[in-house]
Amino acid sequence: MVSVKAIYKPNQITEGAGVMVQRILGFETRYNCDPFLLLDFFGSNNEKDFIAGFPDHPHRGIETITYVLKGAVKHTDSIGNSSEIFEGDVQWMTAGSGIIHSEMPKADAGSMFGIQIWVNLPQEYKMVKPIYRELKHDKIPIVETSTLQLKIISGKYRKQEGAYTSPYKPIDLFDVKLWPDSVFDEVITPEFQNYRYYIFLYEGKVSIPGYKDVIEAPCVIALNYGTVLHIKAEDSGAKFLYFGGEANNEPIAWHGSIVMNTDDEIKKAIDELNNGNFIK
Repeated sequence: MVSVKAIYKPNQITEGAGVMVQRILGFETRYNCDPFLLLDFFGSNNEKDFIAGFPDHPHRGIETITYVLKGAVKHTDSIGNSSEIFEGDVQWMTAGSGIIHSEMPKADAGSMFGIQIWVNLPQEYKMVKPIYRELKHDKIPIVETSTLQLKIISGKYRKQEGAYTSPYKPIDLFDVKLWPDSVFDEVITPEFQNYRYYIFLYEGKVSIPGYKDVIEAPCVIALNYGTVLHIKAEDSGAKFLYFGGEANNEPIAWHGSIVMNTDDEIKKAIDELNNGNFIK
């Protein structure tokens, strides 16, 4: 039976041009949660908390996944992309060798909420060509049963392929909506037993066998290795991301929005930014 390894609670910080962000995974958890570097939960019912957005900033060495729960995000970047993602849509960006982009939230009836995850690229793929992808909500496969609704953003769920799987760092990423007092039972098959799995509970409460307390949103639940996962929603139901991937097990050098393997690589990236030749 899969058990709880650790629970990470959010720290409220200010990012971008003044966006209030609940950071749940970050620099301190980078090795514990390898290959997942960062998980931010952002947005509010008050526009002033997010409307300043995230103006132009660089990325290198990672993939960023932005999932909109409400409202929209306007994206522009240095390789010529300009688009908007809306509720239920996903932006999957391979920063690779380097990209500069902006993400500007937009409200829906004064509210906006979203999730961003950074996935660390293995060393051999750190400098691949940047690519921007949109996964529209109507293209994301959905599995529905009497107990849940599950959106397969990435990976495979019970033989059903997700909307996209990265060729550089494959992960599972499912958005699960559990009905009140219902159970999510998942058998982790041998091909995925080296994956580290996590739950980002963003709404409701759940209980997991072996853990004495009811777990309340928002938080990330790190799971121990095992073969059977059992998550029960409380009487209000629950919404969570279930995600996992195999650890890179490589050194992590991290400065701002650039993540490489060595300090020399970080210094080179900063020099290139300053000299105007960051984009390859």
